Amino acid sequence: MSFIPFNSVSTTGLELAYVQEAFARMHISGDGIFTRNCQGFLEDELGVPKALLTTSCTHALEMAGLLLDLKPLDEIIIPAFTFVSTANAFALRGAKPIFADIRPDTLNLDERLLPSLVTPKTKAIVPVHYAGVGCEMDAILDLAGHRGIRVIEDNAHGLFGRYRGKLLGSFGCLATQSFHETKNFSCGEGGALLINDPDFIERAEIIREKGTNRKCFFRGEIDKYTWVDIGSSYLPSDILSAVLFAQFEARLSIQEKRCRLWEGYAKGLADWAAEHRVGLP
Repeated sequence: MSFIPFNSVSTTGLELAYVQEAFARMHISGDGIFTRNCQGFLEDELGVPKALLTTSCTHALEMAGLLLDLKPLDEIIIPAFTFVSTANAFALRGAKPIFADIRPDTLNLDERLLPSLVTPKTKAIVPVHYAGVGCEMDAILDLAGHRGIRVIEDNAHGLFGRYRGKLLGSFGCLATQSFHETKNFSCGEGGALLINDPDFIERAEIIREKGTNRKCFFRGEIDKYTWVDIGSSYLPSDILSAVLFAQFEARLSIQEKRCRLWEGYAKGLADWAAEHRVGLP
């Protein structure tokens, strides 16, 4: 039986050259020059105060769960239609996922249901911008602001997507990105945590560095680093970051190719959808 491939990875021709450069620099662990380049690129392009590359979007979500200081039975509202990582990241902290139904037109969390789902135990709402289509962020942020609830964007699909002219990933206090093989920009396995609330930056760096203040040491702020908090090893190899940076440099051509493919599917399915009365998201 033959299958239609789910995706085809875009390549730019510079990935191998940058990987070789990473080896030539003799720094292939985390936070090398290509990791820093990628983080700087995300900060500049998205206008976020801090971007931290991670080993996956799942791990970026786990970092968000740690940063929220969740307690057992705290509630996190997530869409019922999402990848398991959105739930797992917070369930690992003992929180209870509260599933919100989705809109048929966008397949995103239905913001109209949120008032009935929010309780005194609600700590965060996690809108997922499914397929890069922005959730109704105005309504979500308005409700969250009035209730004192954090908003964390799962923007795994939506890098460079927009909602009412504003870039996805720049709305919540935290946001996550995926650079898995199936995404528009890929390094095989990878992700990022975007930090829009500067109060989270220092602790996020500690959590990402196994719970140590190692980043402070490398900035010359302390004479030695030590264990100061819980954390894990969320740094990607600079080899993967080298691949990703090549993708970022070619982002316009990669996006143009994706748009052409989408337009082909939309045009090809239009008559079929009309004939069978199927609504296309």
